[in-house]
Amino acid sequence: MTEPPQTEEGWFVLHDFRDVDWDAWRDAPERDREHAIAEGVEYLEDHEAVVDADEGTSAVFSVVGDKADLLILHLRPTLDHLSTAERRFEHTALGEYTEQATSYVSVTEVSGYVSDAYFSEDEEEVDEGLKQYIEGKIKPDLPDDEYVCFYPMDKRRGEEVNWYDLPFDERADLMAGHGETARKWGGKVDQIISSSLGLDDFEWGVTLFAGDATDIKDIVYELRFDDATSKYGEFGSFFIGRRFPPADLGAYLRGETVPAGDDDGHHHGEGEGHHEGESDHHGDGGDEEDEAADEDDIRGELEDLDIYAGQPHGEDVYATVLYSEADPEAITEEVDGLRGNFEHYDTHVKTAVYEGTYTDRVAVVSIWDTGSAAETAAGFLSDLPGVVERAGEESGFGTMGMFYTVKPDHQEDFVEKFDTVGDLLSDMDGHFETDLMVNVADENDMFIASQWRSKEDAMGFFRSDAFRDTVQWGRDVLADRPRHVFLA
Repeated sequence: MTEPPQTEEGWFVLHDFRDVDWDAWRDAPERDREHAIAEGVEYLEDHEAVVDADEGTSAVFSVVGDKADLLILHLRPTLDHLSTAERRFEHTALGEYTEQATSYVSVTEVSGYVSDAYFSEDEEEVDEGLKQYIEGKIKPDLPDDEYVCFYPMDKRRGEEVNWYDLPFDERADLMAGHGETARKWGGKVDQIISSSLGLDDFEWGVTLFAGDATDIKDIVYELRFDDATSKYGEFGSFFIGRRFPPADLGAYLRGETVPAGDDDGHHHGEGEGHHEGESDHHGDGGDEEDEAADEDDIRGELEDLDIYAGQPHGEDVYATVLYSEADPEAITEEVDGLRGNFEHYDTHVKTAVYEGTYTDRVAVVSIWDTGSAAETAAGFLSDLPGVVERAGEESGFGTMGMFYTVKPDHQEDFVEKFDTVGDLLSDMDGHFETDLMVNVADENDMFIASQWRSKEDAMGFFRSDAFRDTVQWGRDVLADRPRHVFLA
């Protein structure tokens, strides 16, 4: 028996290739598509953030050609993690519009071809740099904004040549020459080599990453002439694609170029629907980037004024508000059902019903960690009975929502104070209407819905002495800091 090299394994790898059912996608109602996109984005973002495991990495790629549409790549500590990730995708709304075109299961590996000393018991013989190199091979980081190529391969076991009949030293020499050729592409092409012996149809999976797709073609071409490949290499199908951020999923499904807004061939981590401070809820298409930038300006201006602006614990939140003239009890019952569904998602912060103090309207407020999730929730909430408007549709700037939790002993004091502030607001330029709305389930949770013609008009109030006096007074009566959410 010839001597097998020792191996050490790291993370298990799943290449999950997906076909999109484009006919079903085109025929689906817009609301269903938006829901599927929101759940797809949430799934992909959660897995890129590795919320399901202590370590690992994930990414999504668009695939060119007819073999698949998408590649979702996961590296995790165990096979069970991969199994869970695969099944969780099937349970998303997006999963209903896809089928698994193919998949590949493997595990990252280094072998004695790299260094016999690494596998010896004498750790003093092993250079620290070698340890770090091997650690990077078995627990790799996925390169950002890169083209990807995946293919499975075998070592030939034919009648004329058989890799596994060669002595170890000869195999090691061949692999050293192979590695020397590959190293010429250092800085241009990165690779992850994973073993699939006993796990899938071929013996290894090779995943190449490059900023220029022609570099992938060139390295594969040159290695074809290497003895380890020309004599002993057998290959399966090749897949080529491009990484894009999860936030660009909607753009991908609309047939737009992804990464979105990528003029120079590299994405910058900004996808549509996820700009910092974004809260575009007009529902008319609009210029999302301009509105997101405008909202960033608002947050910055408020910060300059030492005013808290929508980041309760350091994170951004996004919200949508709808008004209804239906009976509060009927609305509350409907919202309770929707809230049960919303709470399945980690991005959900809060959904509540508020009753007006000075109007007969009911406000339904839904707060989320991401703008796209808030927008998707708005689609479902817009079907509630008696909905008369969405915030912002009647006014230029829209609703500026301010949320307060009041200490129970000061609830009446707070309402009285609002009467004074309300009188001041009614005389200000650009002010349409402000109402103090109270959570039907908790009278100490209040939402001030203030509608303005423009950002400058709204900011005029925040710059006023009257507002500063109110803030100072509120320090004694509020249970926590107010949350301001802009609903433009």
